[in-house]
Amino acid sequence: MVKVAADAGADAIKFQLFSADKIVSRRTQLAAYQKANAGEFNSQFEMLRALELSHAAHVELAKLCRKHRIAFMSTAFDLDNLKFLAGLNVHAIKIASGDLTFAPLLLAAARTGKPVILSTGMSNLAEIEEALGVLAFGLLKLPRPPSRAAFRSAFRGVAGLRALQKNVTLLHCVTEYPAPSADANLRAMDTLQTRFQLPVGYSDHTLGINIALASVARGATVLEKHFTLDRKLPGPDHRASLEPPELASLIAGVRQIEVALGDGKKTPRSSEIKNISIARRSIVAATTIRAGENFSQKNLTFKRPAHGQAPIEFWGLLGKPAKRAFRKDDEVA
Repeated sequence: MVKVAADAGADAIKFQLFSADKIVSRRTQLAAYQKANAGEFNSQFEMLRALELSHAAHVELAKLCRKHRIAFMSTAFDLDNLKFLAGLNVHAIKIASGDLTFAPLLLAAARTGKPVILSTGMSNLAEIEEALGVLAFGLLKLPRPPSRAAFRSAFRGVAGLRALQKNVTLLHCVTEYPAPSADANLRAMDTLQTRFQLPVGYSDHTLGINIALASVARGATVLEKHFTLDRKLPGPDHRASLEPPELASLIAGVRQIEVALGDGKKTPRSSEIKNISIARRSIVAATTIRAGENFSQKNLTFKRPAHGQAPIEFWGLLGKPAKRAFRKDDEVA
């Protein structure tokens, strides 16, 4: 999978590091999508236990990423595994949507000094603000004890905002696998950016690549997308994942959109400058015009190329005498 992602041109590949007994009780039921896609398990604990990646596996994966020149990342789901990942020199710390309210993990993630990518599935603006307050408090390394009041104060201060802007990216997300396109709500990215003034990306769980591409065109600075070597493999997330050719198509599309977005300045682009005179019009004689004859709506018209006077000068010419004779289609200057 590392090789597939690198060959497709991805910037980073992200795994998950969790210990089932640290994140879920043995009685927690499977989510509906997990029952549909991983029905062989009787509980979340059984499923997650079977899907754990060890510390040793992460060490090998980090080596493979360096070999293939792709950034290595992993989502930490508990404090011990977060500490381990920080020591592996991960590119950034990803916090899953389900842990947006897990304040101790947020605080520890901020204190690693690594960039933090916070997924916001299932949340509202008040919950996101509270999570950002925890991160701001941790980033500022404030000496006072952690508390809700301290988190709010850190979030509302200028120093807190600057620390968040430098270190935190929000991901809009819909936590369903696969997520219905009608629920994608990509305009929520605008809301997040306006409200929190932070870089905003998108974690996509819809089928296919169209919604993911649309998010980039709408301004997503980070795009996360599940992929698999084969959608028929057993497991809860394969059905909502891309296969290698689709991943390559997605990334190629993202690169094209990145270039197409441009700099936002509305000026003629270098490729079109040569076409300006060919595509625009100038004032020309509609008929033969004698010297001294007054210009009128009958003897003037507008044709390509734009080598003569611009059409906006038309009204200023009306009623004035021609200083010389013009043949039909001569540019009037």
